[in-house]
Amino acid sequence: MKFLSILLLLLSTRIGVTYAFGRVVGGSSTKLNSAVSNPPSSHPSKVIVTGADEQFQAVGLVRTESSGKKLIHEVKCGLDQVVVSDVTQLDIESEDGIPQGLNGAEAMVICTSAVPNISKSSVLKALLKVPMNVIMGKKPFNFRSLRFRYRPGLYPEKVDYEGQKKQIDLAKTLGIKQVVVVSSMGGTDPSNFLNSIGKGKDGSGNGDILLWKRKAEKYLVETGLRYSIIHPGGLLDTPAGTQQLILDVDDKLLKNEKRSISRGDVANLCVAALTVGHGKDVSFDCISREVEDGIGPVPPTAEKVFTDFLAEGKTTNYSL
Repeated sequence: MKFLSILLLLLSTRIGVTYAFGRVVGGSSTKLNSAVSNPPSSHPSKVIVTGADEQFQAVGLVRTESSGKKLIHEVKCGLDQVVVSDVTQLDIESEDGIPQGLNGAEAMVICTSAVPNISKSSVLKALLKVPMNVIMGKKPFNFRSLRFRYRPGLYPEKVDYEGQKKQIDLAKTLGIKQVVVVSSMGGTDPSNFLNSIGKGKDGSGNGDILLWKRKAEKYLVETGLRYSIIHPGGLLDTPAGTQQLILDVDDKLLKNEKRSISRGDVANLCVAALTVGHGKDVSFDCISREVEDGIGPVPPTAEKVFTDFLAEGKTTNYSL
């Protein structure tokens, strides 16, 4: 039996870590749909399902006890499947520095991300402008006018770069054979709106989340570890497996009007990276769209789409 280690922080749950964890352990949750909790019958040994002997055993590494409790509640996993430890504080050079329960892991899925808090005053200002905007024929509520800030010590440079480097270093220490990273599209564009989050009007502050993510990706690529780096579009709480998955590279998919994808579909791509993508190095973008005519009522699985994409030989150009 393979031993799959999924690393996550408290602030990463909104980017779909409970989906990824549930997809592997076969747990159920109000957020998990049938496509997540019931793996395709064509791969009966792909995941570990409660009460069954399957291919992967998942362990979630969480930063705090409260996030561990939340994960157990949402995924319905056991205590033995969750390890509480702040990876950024580990002394991986010491024999006692590695938490028990992680040794023997063969793969790691990193789903961590800095998460900003919205400024309440900016929401109030935007609401007060609604009547005048309506009178002037403008969009009533300007979402781009909202301001966000990160918690002290939990901004992109610390979480998405330094934190991910620590996790990658841990993977090397553990002898991990493959690392899967859930990142984000937009890394080629410094002017992307997401990079402005956490900054003041003068450009100062702790932002540039996509740039820090991309820097961590480059660090992983240069380690020599086997990797799959996934850049999803906007994440949606919608059922997985109902839309056609579209994969490409270098932010070409940002040209599409619809640039979103189900969290469950991203989780399925994580599993595909561990199966059909095992032993391969690839970095790609992903979104979904309505199923095209002629494809059939059921779109191709994540594994089928990923297999076809691998055959094209594409991967992210990190020189851009």
